[in-house]
Amino acid sequence: MDGRNNSEDVLKFASDAGRILLENGAEISRVEETMERIASNYGESGENFFVLSNGIFTTGRSYANAEFIPIKGARLEKVVEVNQLSRKIASGHIPLSEAKERLEKIKALPSKPKWEQFLGAGLGCAGFCIIFGGSFLDCLASLLSALVLFFFSMKVSGPYLSKTLGNICGGFIGTVLCILFHQLVPSTNLGNMVVGTMILLIPGVPFTNGLRDVANEDYLAGMTRLADALMMFLCIAIGVCFAFVVHSWMAGGVIQLKGTVINPITAKVPIQMLAALVGTSFFAVLFGVPRKFYFPAGVVGMLGWTVFIIMSRFTPMGDFGSTFLAATVVAFLSRYAAVRLKCPSTVFLICGIFPLIPGAGVFWSAYYIASNQINSAFMTGLMSVKLTLAIVLGIIVAASVFHPMKKG
Repeated sequence: MDGRNNSEDVLKFASDAGRILLENGAEISRVEETMERIASNYGESGENFFVLSNGIFTTGRSYANAEFIPIKGARLEKVVEVNQLSRKIASGHIPLSEAKERLEKIKALPSKPKWEQFLGAGLGCAGFCIIFGGSFLDCLASLLSALVLFFFSMKVSGPYLSKTLGNICGGFIGTVLCILFHQLVPSTNLGNMVVGTMILLIPGVPFTNGLRDVANEDYLAGMTRLADALMMFLCIAIGVCFAFVVHSWMAGGVIQLKGTVINPITAKVPIQMLAALVGTSFFAVLFGVPRKFYFPAGVVGMLGWTVFIIMSRFTPMGDFGSTFLAATVVAFLSRYAAVRLKCPSTVFLICGIFPLIPGAGVFWSAYYIASNQINSAFMTGLMSVKLTLAIVLGIIVAASVFHPMKKG
C-alpha cells in the first residue's frame, strides 16, 4: 500500500474511532485526545481533526471528510473499549489492519439485555425517588411507573417519535401514571412519585458532558450540549404541565401540592446512602457502563450524595455550597477511580453527578406553571440554574487540580 493510501486509512480509522466516542457519551477533549493519539502512532499529524459536539472534520494531504453526528444517548462501554484500544495502539504493538478489526467488533457490541435495562430503569428510579424525599410506597409507585414509561420509550418513543415529541409524551405519560396511583393510594406523595419517575427522562449524558466541556473551556461544544439538554428538560416540563392541566379539566381544579415533602424514615442518612448507591448503580445500566464498573460508579454517586446530605443538613452552606462541594468530590473520585481501574473518568463522572442534577426543578416548575403560581415557577427555575452553576464550579475546581496530570 502506498503512502497516500496509508495516510487516508489512518485518518479514516481515527475518524471512525472518534465517531464512536462522540455518539456514545465521550466528552470533546477525550475524542480529540484519542484521535490524535491514534493518528500520531500511525505516523500522521494529530492536528488533522476538528471536533464539535455533533460533528468531526478530518483533513489530510489528499483526504477530507466531514461527518454530522447527532447527539444521542450513551453506551459508555464503547467509550471504554475505544479508549483501551487507543492505549494499546500507543504501545506500538497493534498494526492498523488488526486495529480496524477490533474497532469493527466494538461497533458491533450488542446492547444490554432488555431485562437488565428494565431492571436498571425500575430500581434506578426507585432509588432516586427515595433520595428526593419519597417514602417506600412512593418508591414502589415510581418503580412501576418507570417500567411502563421505559416500555413506552423502547417500543414507541425511540423508534417512531422525534426526541422532542418523545420527551413531551414521556413527561405526560409518567405524570398521568403517578396521578392515577395517587388516586388509588391517597397516602402517597404525588410530587415525590413524579420526580422519581421523571428522573428516567433526565438527559444526564449531554448535561454532564456539556458542563465538563464548559469546564474544559470548550464553550461552543459545551453550550451546544447544554442547549440540547435544556430542550429536553423543557419538553419533559411541557408533558408534565399538560398532564396536570388535563387532570384539572377533568377534576375541576389542579391537585394542590405543598412543595417537596421529605419522608422522615427514608430521610435517615444510612437509607439515603443506600438509595443513592442503588439508584446510581442501576442507572449505570442505562448509560451502558460495563458491568464490572456498576458498583464503583454507584459508590462514586453515593459518596457525592452523602457529602451533599451532610453539608446541607448539618452546616450553613445551603444547597448551592453543598452541591458545589459534592460535585467537587464526585469529580475527584471519578479521576481517582479512572486511574485505579484504568477506565475513562467519564464513566464515573456521568453516573456520580446524576444525583446532583436539579431534575426535581423540572417537575416543580411545570407544576407551578400549571397551577398558575408563576412566581414560584420562576424561583424554582432560578434555583435550578444556581445548582447547575455549582456543579460547573465543582468540576472546574477538580479539573484545575488534575489539568497538569495525564488524563485517565
